[in-house]
Amino acid sequence: MGKRAIVFLADGFEETEALAPVDIMRRCGIEVSLVSINKTQTVTSSHKIIVTADQTLDEPLGSYDLLMLPGGMPGTTNLNSDQRVKDEVMKAYNANKKLAAICAGPMVFGQLGILKGKKATCFPGFEQHLEGATLTGTKTATDGNIITAIGAGASLHLGVEIVRELLGNSEAEKVASQIQMNK
Repeated sequence: MGKRAIVFLADGFEETEALAPVDIMRRCGIEVSLVSINKTQTVTSSHKIIVTADQTLDEPLGSYDLLMLPGGMPGTTNLNSDQRVKDEVMKAYNANKKLAAICAGPMVFGQLGILKGKKATCFPGFEQHLEGATLTGTKTATDGNIITAIGAGASLHLGVEIVRELLGNSEAEKVASQIQMNK
């Protein structure tokens, strides 16, 4: 059975941070569902790009292996203020599923207390929201089941790290090579 990922989208999400990792995951055969937290499948990015999600959060998510939160403003604030998002993050965390977040997105994890004692990274200026985390300042940081990334410039790195966590190092290196990431 293949791996499946969920990516939550809220109005104001950063499109590169959401869609570049989705591209990498899909290249590797990971089924990815974009899930709008809005009442409709339509979500507007922070740069006014309109994206149609696969479903809304009001619909059943089904089983998945990884839940990802992109950054962007006010996208991250919108994710963080939605109790359904926080409930699903905690459900995934308690089930030891993989969690990923980029840029400001890790603040949702931090404010839920799930970064305590873990290595993490985020966009500069959001560190105070990563309660109890050991801040790395690196492009990506993986600690246990949580993957974080610093910002839009690390979006492809986040995608490759997700592939590494879900499918193994060989698949991660293969896709990184295919997209000329290491050149």
